Amino acid sequence: MTRSTGIRTLLAWSSGKDSAWALHVLGQRSDVSVAGLLTTMNQAANRVAMHAVRDELVRAQADALGLPLVTVPIPSPCSNDEYERAMETAMRTAKENGIAAVAFGDLYLEDVRRYREERLSATGIAPLFPLWGRDTRELSREMVRSGLRACITCVDPSRLDRSFAGRVYDEQFLGDLPDGVDPCGENGEFHSFAFDGPMFAAAIPIAGGEVVERDGFVFADVTLRAPATSPT
Repeated sequence: MTRSTGIRTLLAWSSGKDSAWALHVLGQRSDVSVAGLLTTMNQAANRVAMHAVRDELVRAQADALGLPLVTVPIPSPCSNDEYERAMETAMRTAKENGIAAVAFGDLYLEDVRRYREERLSATGIAPLFPLWGRDTRELSREMVRSGLRACITCVDPSRLDRSFAGRVYDEQFLGDLPDGVDPCGENGEFHSFAFDGPMFAAAIPIAGGEVVERDGFVFADVTLRAPATSPT
């Protein structure tokens, strides 16, 4: 996808739909040039933290987006101090490589935004929030109408029934959400893996896997689907 000549920016990449849509929005701005995706990776499982998405899937996303992937390894379990040290190191390296901003897909949680702003304040790197303040009912349908598709990889069963794990984020999914659940999952109700949409050069072929409950969350595994072989 075409990049602008604006300030060099890393996008905090969770692998989910909000990250993907933030990239789509940033791609329409002339003042921002997305230079790469920044992802925290659980060292023990080799998966994206919280979303539990496999490393090879995130790399497939980066390939389909035509962007380099910058991974920040973190231990599991990971204390807040360990996380902050890992991110401080990543930001120093980013600054040395000419990065001037980091963009986040946050929507409305003020405490999360304030934390990100405080942590970046001493680095000389500016925080960007391209989706901030959007109505999530409107935004969720805009994403789906655009062709963005994502698989639900993690559900908090205290907020949303475990049967939603593994489903595709589409109109049916949105219509089935119970009252009180944010349609973008901004309160941690669910997390996702984006595999198709206007930001990708091509859809990422995926297959569903095992659904397990661990550490109070329900995780639905996703794998890369092997290409079909021609009969001999």
